[in-house]
Amino acid sequence: MNRGYALLVLALPLLTGCVTVADFRKVERDVIDLRRNLARSGGETPHERLAELAARVDALEQETELLRGQLEVADHRVGEALREARAARQEGATEAVESSATDPGGGAERAGEGAGGGNAMLSEELAAYKAARSKWSRSDWEACVDRLGEFLQTYPSSVYADDAAYWRADCYFQQGNYKKAILRFDDVVARYPNGNKAADALYREGEALLRLGPAYNTAARKAFERVLAEYPDSDRAAEASQQLELL
Repeated sequence: MNRGYALLVLALPLLTGCVTVADFRKVERDVIDLRRNLARSGGETPHERLAELAARVDALEQETELLRGQLEVADHRVGEALREARAARQEGATEAVESSATDPGGGAERAGEGAGGGNAMLSEELAAYKAARSKWSRSDWEACVDRLGEFLQTYPSSVYADDAAYWRADCYFQQGNYKKAILRFDDVVARYPNGNKAADALYREGEALLRLGPAYNTAARKAFERVLAEYPDSDRAAEASQQLELL
């Protein structure tokens, strides 16, 4: 509200004729109220207030982008650390198995040394995984589901956990239980996004969706698109691209 508008408000009754003292006092009070409202707003116009709000929004967006970048860096570091830990454990397990094969007595003795027999535990873990995995090799799908499930319960943090979860999902697929397979393949991707079976699991999820019929084509397309977006350097990327062309 500016001074010129206030004067116009005061002058309007005069211009239209027939002005009373009561009319004048009412207009005067209106002007006083308008000035008070303007003073409370700090003299800012609506445009100034909008500009201030826009500036605050820009500042918040910049801060959000900064935080998002920091989270992405942290997530990348966690992924790298997880991959290094898995590789180290797998290497230790392989060495333990090779040592036991070449020197059974000495290997068993050394397995009990060091960090509380850690190598012996890794050897047991690997043996358990191979025993469960052998059910898949023999196409014994029901036993495959059971044994791999038991392995995952016994060794939930195993370096072979993502492999076990993947082959268990494939057992459901081989049984024709595609809906169960979809859930299990999706679980592999969710639990082990940086594992060596993540791209395979996501691609196989798309395959299982296709087996359910045309009504699931859109969902299958999304799975294949995720393979290209999240695992562009994987062996499955080219296959996913071919599937998208067919869809």
